[in-house]
Amino acid sequence: MNYGKAVYIADKFVEAIEPFCETRENGLVYAEIAGSVRRHVAEVGDIEVVCIPKMETYEVVDGLFTKFETAHHRKFVEIVDSMNILKGDAKNGKYMRRYSGKAQIQFDIFCPTKENWGNMFAVRTGSKDFSSKVLANGWVKVGYHSSDGFLYLEENMDYNEKSKKWIPKIILDENNEPKLDKNKKPIMVDPDIYLYEEIDVFNLIGMDYVEPEKRNL
Repeated sequence: MNYGKAVYIADKFVEAIEPFCETRENGLVYAEIAGSVRRHVAEVGDIEVVCIPKMETYEVVDGLFTKFETAHHRKFVEIVDSMNILKGDAKNGKYMRRYSGKAQIQFDIFCPTKENWGNMFAVRTGSKDFSSKVLANGWVKVGYHSSDGFLYLEENMDYNEKSKKWIPKIILDENNEPKLDKNKKPIMVDPDIYLYEEIDVFNLIGMDYVEPEKRNL
């Protein structure tokens, strides 16, 4: 799809979800076009969007009992799921893949937190080579590794030979046993740095900000 048509479709989607996404203190909404559209690539293969949906409390009836759960705003879910569902849960997921039959293009939707917005927005803007060879290599040089969109110092991570990935260390209790959360899952150490905005990533790796259209390696 040519850039002009892709940016029009992407703008319309972001415009639709903006009322149901979080807002920064400066008034800017956490809903942005990323990927090849943001880089102004002439031919676009898919549309990538990074956003932080507002949360809403749902009433769920489970047999004779009623419980409440917090999930993405129902209007956000409704808009995302109006397209063909390929992957991911719009209600709770961090990543969703949808296909718009009307627009005939795929959407990849990423939902980070405010604490790792900057990192995710930079990485999802790409290009793939820029994200890996410039950004990732840059933070590795200053002692960090990435896991689930967050950065940790190498000393607070373990390298998993099987998955070939760096994983945050598990917090141990006084008996040297893993601490567990309420869902009985091991509690990991907190990230060592939060990257709230894209410029924070460039500052971390000691590099001047690069405009998106100049990241097409």
